[in-house]
Amino acid sequence: MGKIEAIFYIEGLSNDKKALESAVENIVRELKGETLVEVLEINPEDIMEGEGVLKYSSVIEAKVRGTFEGVVNAVLKYGPAIVEVLAPGKIELDSKSLMKILGDVSLVMGKLMNKFGSLAAYPDLSEIPEPRIGYSREEIESLILDDRYIRYRLVIEVSGKDKASVEETMKKALSLEGCLINLMALEGSEEDGEFKGLLAVELLSNFETLFQLVGKYAPVAISILEPEIIDVTAGELQNTLTDLGGFVNELTSRPVKKALMSNQ
Repeated sequence: MGKIEAIFYIEGLSNDKKALESAVENIVRELKGETLVEVLEINPEDIMEGEGVLKYSSVIEAKVRGTFEGVVNAVLKYGPAIVEVLAPGKIELDSKSLMKILGDVSLVMGKLMNKFGSLAAYPDLSEIPEPRIGYSREEIESLILDDRYIRYRLVIEVSGKDKASVEETMKKALSLEGCLINLMALEGSEEDGEFKGLLAVELLSNFETLFQLVGKYAPVAISILEPEIIDVTAGELQNTLTDLGGFVNELTSRPVKKALMSNQ
């Protein structure tokens, strides 16, 4: 697999100009010594003053080159607001390598969510129709060959009022995310009036949705069933990496936003 070239747009926001200047200097210093990827260029923009609570802003543009694994881990580290993929036009990933990378994503995102809170939040799902569960072998083959879907299994920690409501919510939530559900099994028990358990699902979706689910839910187990080789276009890669950076940004910025809101 060839190297990926991309530009990270790393955004900094603050209500204190000096604090932002210091943060930008620290990020530039880290980028210069980065080993996850090769950093080809670093261009920090001047700090701009705008309106609102976080009125000072700056963007660091970092052009990087590296393996898919290295680029993903760099996105997890720096949380760029946008990732622009320059090359190549397509990459191929074998399922075993992809499982390892998704495991890294799950581990990092799980730690962030334990510290800053959950990412999976949905509107009222009561009006969402009950999704279908179960697909024939012919349908699965068509989805994989014609629509470039991936068939995979996840085990997710879940909790809620009771088993039935958790199962219904997760069915609809996964459907809303863009997944087709082939199998689902929920096991657990009620403790102090709350159900806690493990949800095992076999899903079919595109590459971007697979990454979004792993980023949002940090599953405790991940298994890619087919295909063995997954081709990913530059556009799909760009969207996936930008989403992942956004998840990291959303979580790590929560303490600052909370502190500012409490001081208003």
